[in-house]
Amino acid sequence: MRAFLDNLRLALGTFLGNPLRSLLTLLGIVIGVATVITMMALIEGLREQVNKNLGSLGAHTFEVTKWPSGFGRFNWAKYARRKHLYGEDVKAILEACPSVGAATPTDQAWGKKLATAFRETHPSVSIVGTEPTFLETSGVTVTNGRFFNETESLDGRSVMVIGVDVADALFPGMDPVGSDVRLQGRPFRVIGVLQKRGSVMGMASQDNQVAIPMRNFQQLYGKHRSVEIDVQARDGTVFQKAQDEVVNLLRRRRDLTPQEANDFEVHTNESMTASFNELSQVIAMAGVGVCLLSLVVGGIGILNIMLMSVTERTREIGIRKALGARRRRILGQFATEAVLLSFFGGLLGVGLGFGFVFLGKWVLLFPMSVPMWAVALSLGMSCGVGLLFGIYPASRAAKLDPVEAMRTE
Repeated sequence: MRAFLDNLRLALGTFLGNPLRSLLTLLGIVIGVATVITMMALIEGLREQVNKNLGSLGAHTFEVTKWPSGFGRFNWAKYARRKHLYGEDVKAILEACPSVGAATPTDQAWGKKLATAFRETHPSVSIVGTEPTFLETSGVTVTNGRFFNETESLDGRSVMVIGVDVADALFPGMDPVGSDVRLQGRPFRVIGVLQKRGSVMGMASQDNQVAIPMRNFQQLYGKHRSVEIDVQARDGTVFQKAQDEVVNLLRRRRDLTPQEANDFEVHTNESMTASFNELSQVIAMAGVGVCLLSLVVGGIGILNIMLMSVTERTREIGIRKALGARRRRILGQFATEAVLLSFFGGLLGVGLGFGFVFLGKWVLLFPMSVPMWAVALSLGMSCGVGLLFGIYPASRAAKLDPVEAMRTE
């Protein structure tokens, strides 16, 4: 222990004697560790947001769609050739699947604009065509006013329920319920405001949308569109059974043979979350790879400065060996200096990484959360790099002949 403390004292003295050179040497380590901290914080924050936001379906609910859902590259031309899902499929599910409690068709039109006599939104609003059971299968609630009922839906009455962002844009500081809004030149009466839901992964807002009856939606945007079907099981005990019933029914309706794969997708909260987690693992591995490259650059810098240190202190090493310092003591001294140097670089990188996280979280509003394992991993990797690249200079110093070393000027 005494030898280790002595090595630490000597190492600190070396760093304080050449602070600028030491800091410049550590740049690679600092950048690498800061990269790991920032990327892991971003991935962890996104994962937390995904667990919160991708769980958008109601309890015991799954979604049937024509299109894949998740993260990754897809052959969109292949999916475009699939048959559409229609309202008739929803009726068939409700009639033929005893484990299903509710089924709701939904369709969306993106990038639309709403207006009142005095204000208008940006052309970024999502228009959702749906039915009254939307509240059950989507997990959303109405905080002000009400949702449209079965009569209004069947009659195609011009009513809408708006999100918080739309309410703030068109009716700042006012109660929007009972007011008129124009969509595609057609007047709609606002009857309710949806509960605030926030953004998806800190980017796309879930509150910048409005819900209107499906009949009105189809009048505005066309009937020959594929809908998404949100299906809710009667209770959690028959959730899987409900999925099996729906899948078997749709396969029969779409004339699929037993050898053919489904030409539709079934998504649950768990499947969508798992999809993102797979993507986040790939991103994390890529981030670690970038970090390793930066750490290798930093390690080369440490190798260079330690070789210079051995050259500059050759006479000192010779004197220490002449006074009885053993080879392992010299080896330990320079190895400690290399590890301590890289450890300081790791600490600076962690500090810089936390600075980037603060900037992203509080200034740019990105969801970021630093996991403690990322801090431990970063410091461990930086110390490992210091030890790896410090072994050769330390070994070279330990092998110096004391007589020849003392002759060096």
